[in-house]
Amino acid sequence: MEHTDNLNIVQFKQLITPQQLKDKYPEDEQVAHLVAQSRRIIHSILTNEDKRRIVITGPCSLHDKKATYDYANRLKKLQDKVADKLLLVMRAYFEKPRTTLGWKGMLYDPYLDGSDNIEEGFNRAREILLELGKIGLPCATEFLDPIVPQYIADLISWAAIGARTAESQIHRQMASGLSMPIGFKNATDGNLTSAVDAVKAAGSPHSFLGISRNGQVIIAETRGNKFGHIVMRGGSSEPNYSAEYVAFAGILLKKAGIPNGIIIDCSHANSNKDYRLQRNAFSDVARQVKNDTKLISGIMLESFITEGNQTPAKPETLTYGQSLTDGCIGWEETEELIGIFANAVKL
Repeated sequence: MEHTDNLNIVQFKQLITPQQLKDKYPEDEQVAHLVAQSRRIIHSILTNEDKRRIVITGPCSLHDKKATYDYANRLKKLQDKVADKLLLVMRAYFEKPRTTLGWKGMLYDPYLDGSDNIEEGFNRAREILLELGKIGLPCATEFLDPIVPQYIADLISWAAIGARTAESQIHRQMASGLSMPIGFKNATDGNLTSAVDAVKAAGSPHSFLGISRNGQVIIAETRGNKFGHIVMRGGSSEPNYSAEYVAFAGILLKKAGIPNGIIIDCSHANSNKDYRLQRNAFSDVARQVKNDTKLISGIMLESFITEGNQTPAKPETLTYGQSLTDGCIGWEETEELIGIFANAVKL
């Protein structure tokens, strides 16, 4: 009989189960409290019970543990200075969507050599998240593969669903069962409707296929995630961070019965994919917050130690603290902008 399945599969490799990974890198009480408490604070900021704002900042993607911890320690010192006005959440992105081909992130290729050692990627991801928690920083990530949350979601305080996946039923269902607030980015053309629809869908119960902590295929039945919100990241025609776009988003959310605020991404299409233009988006949003716009719950920045970006290569040849994916602003500018934003917040 002719074979009719798995014709394009070279091989199957057994992967560590979520429970085995958690046993190897267990969450301790200190980190668990940080994650739970930061989620509660984000909930309160999104509903405007807490008048502070959220700043989700960090590298476009992680690739180097030393530079990651260096950045995190700097960010923690800054957090201590602005804690009365801001909650700083560090980007810890291990999966990167590619339009065609390219490095897909630490989770898939931790050695930067095309060896695709995914199990090592999971080891590094969980190790890093635990260390960031011990430093005292809540973490944010973007979930792409619906299997990944079982491995690391217990260590994540905020998560994004990207512009290309916000319309995906699979990702909306997944978000309905996740335990942290979820930001859905608007479509790449700038349309907000798909993100609003995603928030509504993820807020409802669902049943879908997944895996358990022991790696068994299961049917997941969810309650719905009540802290979904939209992330405005600009579109193909123009940015959408200005006051008129924010007001329009408010109208859409009110019509949809969604009480949560919005996050504005100063990067991506809101900066025309030029990291140096994040400042323009940021300055506009800071003015809106200073004018007491309550709908804006926070901002996102792509930031690392060294500004710009570089092409993935052998680790020993890379510029320290510089992004391998999207360009990032450097640390000095990051510190400056966060200070400005803190001063703009009225309590």
